[in-house]
Amino acid sequence: MNKPLENIKILDLTRLLPGPMCTLHLADLGANVIKIEDPVAGDYARAVPPFQKNISKFFLAINRNKRSLTLDLKKKEGKKVFLELAKKADVVIESFRPGVVDKLGIGYKEIQQINPSIVYCSITGYGQTGPYSQLAGHDLNFLAYAGVIKPTPRSNGLPSIPNIQIGDLIGGTACGAMSIMAAILQQKTQGVGQYLDVSIMDGLLSHSVVGMSNIKSKELFGIDLSDMLNGLLHCYQLYPTKDNRYMALAALEYKFWERFCKALSREDLIARHLERGGSSTEVYETLIEIFKEKTMLEWVDHFNGVDCCLSPVLTIDEALEQPHVEDREVVVTHQHSQEGLVSQFSFPVKFSNFKFDIYQSAPLLGEHTDAILKELGYENDEVLKLKKDGIV
Repeated sequence: MNKPLENIKILDLTRLLPGPMCTLHLADLGANVIKIEDPVAGDYARAVPPFQKNISKFFLAINRNKRSLTLDLKKKEGKKVFLELAKKADVVIESFRPGVVDKLGIGYKEIQQINPSIVYCSITGYGQTGPYSQLAGHDLNFLAYAGVIKPTPRSNGLPSIPNIQIGDLIGGTACGAMSIMAAILQQKTQGVGQYLDVSIMDGLLSHSVVGMSNIKSKELFGIDLSDMLNGLLHCYQLYPTKDNRYMALAALEYKFWERFCKALSREDLIARHLERGGSSTEVYETLIEIFKEKTMLEWVDHFNGVDCCLSPVLTIDEALEQPHVEDREVVVTHQHSQEGLVSQFSFPVKFSNFKFDIYQSAPLLGEHTDAILKELGYENDEVLKLKKDGIV
């Protein structure tokens, strides 16, 4: 089967998570992704523990189906190689702070001059403009600035850090990949290139539609309605079990709440579905005591066959062991030439006319340098000289 992004060439200058996860999706869809890395250290993610054997498990997970080219972009000869690659590329994606690629002489203006139809995407924390544009930042900072981190109504005023990098993955990865694919479509149908300024903070904040829709709701209704899905309601809540695990109840619709209450033999609670304030607290405290009567697995067994939006709160390893996950082939294994059998996630969407496959293991540092240079027309002696000079 033809891959959706067959024959699309992408030069990937990104490191760590948001950019590499973005190009992972594009590579999984068939794009020819050339991962350009520093000749000495490469992508910092290579050094993030734990390690499979000698390579980071994290790096292996998000860099498959890519080729690695080492290149010193600070040297004239390195810049020359990059520009030659860029002449025939469809996309360039980078994640340096604003201004860095321009100083290196490989920014959008330079590339556009030699390849007018190029799609050039910059993924940064705060975008290319604005008061925050030069600030350093990580996922936690983006969450904080975007108003995402907040105490839940029953958390005693303590906020928590999510167990997934929401800002990086929504604002950086998802928005980046979506924009790149839209720009590729326009490039191929209209013959135009363009610059994409992807701000992780912008992307995260623009998805906070529930929060924005409920600004000033406390003044109008006496409660912050954005907390409706953040712990305000007893029917949409986490409950500790006898073995100090948790059950997640999300019975927002009356029919689910009714089934839940009947399964507990507590029909007296059915009419109290969406009560708020002190009355909601009473129901919440009642359910706290009820859930402490059984372990998590006992509750799973108790509600087996009851369709009421109640589920166990699993660890990541438990999540991966679920029969549903196995049936959907969410996790795949692949034999890496140096690291052995590697387990990782498959592409998350099922296509009717395309089957995901791992056709290239996450590359060793500079593994494909010789091959890529020869594709550009470099002779063996020229490649050897670039290596001797520390360019590649």
